Amino acid sequence: MGLGSDMYRQQILDHYKNPRNHGELEDPDFTHVGENPSCGDTIRVDVTLNDDDETIESVGFSGDGCAISMASASMLSERLHGMTVDDLDELDTDDVTEMLGVEISPMRIKCAVLGRQVAQDGARIHRGEIDPDDETTLEG
Repeated sequence: MGLGSDMYRQQILDHYKNPRNHGELEDPDFTHVGENPSCGDTIRVDVTLNDDDETIESVGFSGDGCAISMASASMLSERLHGMTVDDLDELDTDDVTEMLGVEISPMRIKCAVLGRQVAQDGARIHRGEIDPDDETTLEG
């Protein structure tokens, strides 16, 4: 690992210690909570959409978890601003690991993708595609 990976590690620590968009939004269009029981991470994501009901206007997150899950949720909250809900649906694990900029071990991938999965499930609930009582739980 070179100098570049040190920069990304510093970025992860900064987002963990100084999370962006941390907190609950007032009157969000959708809210969802999910957990990673293998690590104990829990994340709540709130999303407010523009009048078109498709473009993400603001994102807030809260929860408790390891540095990777909290930093990833913070970075994701910045990235989602201005995206459409369809763009959110298309995000995958590679997008999250690329955003983090460091190699994530297989044991920590669930930590890294929890925020993304919670946001995607929240969008699916908002569109009526999945049951609102379903919780996001990353198993395995």
